Amino acid sequence: MSSPIIQLDGVRKIFPMGGETVEALKGVDLTIHEGEFAAIMGTSGSGKSTLMHILGLLDSLSEGRYRLGNEDVSSISRDKRAEIRNQKIGFIFQSFNLLHRSTALENVELPMLYRRPAVSDRREIALKALKMVGLEDRADHEPRQLSGGQQQRVAIARALVNSPPIILADEPTGNLDSRTGQDIMKLLTTLNQQGITVILVTHDPEIGKTAKRRIILKDGNIERDESN
Repeated sequence: MSSPIIQLDGVRKIFPMGGETVEALKGVDLTIHEGEFAAIMGTSGSGKSTLMHILGLLDSLSEGRYRLGNEDVSSISRDKRAEIRNQKIGFIFQSFNLLHRSTALENVELPMLYRRPAVSDRREIALKALKMVGLEDRADHEPRQLSGGQQQRVAIARALVNSPPIILADEPTGNLDSRTGQDIMKLLTTLNQQGITVILVTHDPEIGKTAKRRIILKDGNIERDESN
C-alpha cells in the first residue's frame, strides 16, 4: 500500500458559541494514503465542513495531531499553514471563487504569485493547466463569459498549477446541473488516475459513489468508513 499522506489522531475542534462551546469534531482518527480518492460525507452539522477546513489547513485543530506527509502540522502558525497550503493542496469550491474582472488565464495564475516565478513561466504553466481541463481556447474570457461548468474547470486548473499532491474539492458540483456535474467528476477521476490524491466533500450520495472510499460523519464522529 502507498504511504499515508494524511494522518489524524484524536482530532477535536471546539468552537465558542454564545458563552458555551460546540464540539464539531470529537476525536477523529483518519488515515488517507497517497493516490486515494475519498469522499467525506454527512448531513448538515455532521462535521464534514469542519474536517475539510482542518485537512486544508484553513483552520487549526483544538486537540490531537495532524500529520501531512512527513510533517506534523498540528500547531504551526497561520503563515506556515498558508505556505504549506500553497505548496501541497489545491482547492476547488462550490462557488468557483474566481475573480470576476480577471480572465481565465489570470485566475489560474493566482496561486503562483506567492511563489513569484517569471511572468512568462506563470503564463506557460497556466496555459498548460487550462489545456488539461479543455479550456485553452477560453484563456482570455472572463468568468461572466463562461458557463458554470467552464468556470469550475478554470477553478480546477487553478488548483493544479502548483502541482499539489492533494486536491480538496468542497461540493464541486453543487452549483452545476447533473450532466455538467458528471463531467467535473470524470475530470477529478482522471486527475486521481494520474496520481493526485483527491478528497471530495459532498452531501450527495450519487456524487459520493464516484469516490473509491466514503467516510461518513455523524455528530462529529466517523460513523462509517467504506470502500468499493
